[in-house]
Amino acid sequence: MTATRPSSPRPAAPAITEPEPHDATRRQRADGAEARHRLLYAALRLFAEKGFSKTSTRDIAQAAGINVASIKYYFADKAGLYRAAFTEPLGGFCERSVLDDAQHLTLHEALVLFFTDFLAPLKQSELVQLCIRLHFREMLEPTGIWAEEIDKTIHPSHASLIRVLQQHMGIKRADDDLHRLAFAISGLALQIYVSRDIIQAIRPALIDSPAQLDRWAAQLADYAQAMVETAIAQRAPAGRQEAASVPSKKKKT
Repeated sequence: MTATRPSSPRPAAPAITEPEPHDATRRQRADGAEARHRLLYAALRLFAEKGFSKTSTRDIAQAAGINVASIKYYFADKAGLYRAAFTEPLGGFCERSVLDDAQHLTLHEALVLFFTDFLAPLKQSELVQLCIRLHFREMLEPTGIWAEEIDKTIHPSHASLIRVLQQHMGIKRADDDLHRLAFAISGLALQIYVSRDIIQAIRPALIDSPAQLDRWAAQLADYAQAMVETAIAQRAPAGRQEAASVPSKKKKT
């Protein structure tokens, strides 16, 4: 079963890839878009490897083959460049979740949509490892941007998933158990990011193409729907739970 993306999707992530080698003359003549691209990629790599405080603008400019003054022109300062490197490769801050317009979808369709969107950055294989490293480094050495990420991206996405679960589970007020369920569902996809290197070492075919990632999304939706059904049974009155758990038996004739 597949789901149709809502009419107001999140913006597609910019196609940021490793720049092709350029000689010094071509670097100097690079147009604005290419110069910004090269700075952004160099910054992502260095920030992921060394962190914010140990990376200088001179290091970034040298790695990009761009004049250091260009950082101020395109990003204002090192903090602005760090923010761009943190947000742009994986799509940037987006206050609107793909589930915001999912009221007309079945639960399984909504879950497929959720997981497909969640796993979409993994299709940019050359960037994902650097982005994950940078996000983990930000959590260990916070600059303040992680709090913004939670507020502007993660919290709205979680709230949208909560609303979808409320709709399909018939729950008027979200309680702790519902939030636990939502975090558990998100964790199914998050684990693929965390375990990407392990998957790559043990079973690389599972993540080696967009088609395989779409298959992950569909299967995760199946697992998540089973979790929802379990949660519904747990919420049922004790008598109904017992009735649901005991197989019906035919009377002997």
